[in-house]
Amino acid sequence: MSKIHAVITGVGGYVPEYILNNHELSTMMDTSDEWITTRVGIKERRILKEPGAGTSYMAAKAAEELFAKTGTKPEDVDLILVATTTSDFVFPSCASVVAEKLGVKHALAFDLQAACAGFLVALTNAASFIESGRFKKVLVFGAEKMSSITNYEDRTTAPLFGDGAGVMLVEPTTEEFGVMDSILKTDGIGGMHLMLKAGGSANPASNETIEKKEHYIYQEGQYVFKHAVTNMAGVSAEIMEKNNLSGDDIAWLIPHQANLRIIDATVQRTGVSYDKVLINIDHFGNTSAASIPLCMWEAQDKFKKGDNIILTAFGAGFTWGSVWLKWGY
Repeated sequence: MSKIHAVITGVGGYVPEYILNNHELSTMMDTSDEWITTRVGIKERRILKEPGAGTSYMAAKAAEELFAKTGTKPEDVDLILVATTTSDFVFPSCASVVAEKLGVKHALAFDLQAACAGFLVALTNAASFIESGRFKKVLVFGAEKMSSITNYEDRTTAPLFGDGAGVMLVEPTTEEFGVMDSILKTDGIGGMHLMLKAGGSANPASNETIEKKEHYIYQEGQYVFKHAVTNMAGVSAEIMEKNNLSGDDIAWLIPHQANLRIIDATVQRTGVSYDKVLINIDHFGNTSAASIPLCMWEAQDKFKKGDNIILTAFGAGFTWGSVWLKWGY
């Protein structure tokens, strides 16, 4: 019996219309376009402004585009995975809210939380579900409303983050395409250095947590940067070495969009030429779990069947990893 692989058969995406550029940010805090651009490579980011709209709004918009392009119907879907740190609610899951918005009534739907590495974790889980033979059509989302947890009085974090959503349709194939391998890792040493300090069961919301602004992203930038450079570059090289892939074998390297200097380190370590690296941080910022699927959404017309693609990400936890794909269409 032929081995079942999980192959991406469609891509959808959505970003809000509102553009928050560096000039506007500089009117809100002590920063400048030059300061932001030279340090992280971001010129602008998209912000969801619609009243009452959360992450599920963007995820549903992305899926509606995917459905239209692939001819997928709500009744076809049997699993929905949403990688997000910014679910609409603590519960129910963002995935269940998305399912309702899309009219999906008979699928399993749940969230995965692995911060900026979330899409890789969700995609790897989707591949396992597909390979089991129990699921045939899986929607895998990376979706974030990072503006909802960004403190626009904090010049160290406010310039970094943006909003958006990407989605992949993943299906079974017996051809040698799809998710070929993955390496995913976690080291809890990073937990306290990149986090949301309040709002969970250990530190529930209170007047004190609100006054101390503990419901916004907290990051110790240099500590996180050091580990991100080492681990994201390292795991990208590791998955290539494990599968006897050289830089010349790779059609596309798609890194998480956190910082251009981290991306540069990853490119150097893998030996992939820079013209094969997908970058959208300049116009979308860091969209956390949405960054890799948004890159793929923008660049999907460039992919050819059989292309070797390396995905890599690093995020809070610390959690990081890499996935090797063979593009399937």
